[in-house]
Amino acid sequence: MSACDQTWSPIFPKAKHRKKIKGRSGHVRRPRRKAEDTRAEILDMAERVFTERGIAGSSIAHVAQALGMSPANVFKHFHSKVALADAICQRSIENMAAQLQALNVEEPAPDRLRSVAHQLMAMHLAAFKTAPYMIEMLLILSETEMASGARYGEMIEGLFAELIQHGVDSGVYHCRNISARSRAVAAAFVTTLHPIFLVRTPMDELQSRCDEIVELVNIALQNPLAK
Repeated sequence: MSACDQTWSPIFPKAKHRKKIKGRSGHVRRPRRKAEDTRAEILDMAERVFTERGIAGSSIAHVAQALGMSPANVFKHFHSKVALADAICQRSIENMAAQLQALNVEEPAPDRLRSVAHQLMAMHLAAFKTAPYMIEMLLILSETEMASGARYGEMIEGLFAELIQHGVDSGVYHCRNISARSRAVAAAFVTTLHPIFLVRTPMDELQSRCDEIVELVNIALQNPLAK
């Protein structure tokens, strides 16, 4: 039989007619994909599993089963459930950072701080309402030193640093060490951003608390003697 005949022989069927081969674990072997695509797919499914089962009731095996792949494939990308949760948090933080970058607040410094503070609180509230498991996840990650925690701190402090710098440039705020002041301002707004306060405090109280903190920060930053 010639090589040409072999091409059409039942012994050498075309690739598209070949059956999917199952691995030893019984999972159907999936086509090779880019690592970043597989990683994104795992994160999407993990969010669904965490929403349905909660963090404590979920495992890497549950995520793998929902995806139709072996747990080993998930472990290739995330070495633990905590690492998986950390990656989900990082992705959410980057989405929030993009929303903050898109804010176009054309107001003088004191009013700009109030507008941004309220919008930031609204973003946090919306995030926790659409993904309740985020609260449990953040509590778990708060006891570890994960990348998402550092990234979140950088995002919030960077936001307030830009607001303070704008106020200084416009002659409204007085501040020599903007980096130190931005950390202090970020700490002041914890009670309007932390999930524990957001879920346990009535909305009207959160709104008034945010206004009070904004007023306090504006007074401090506008004082020429407190540089």
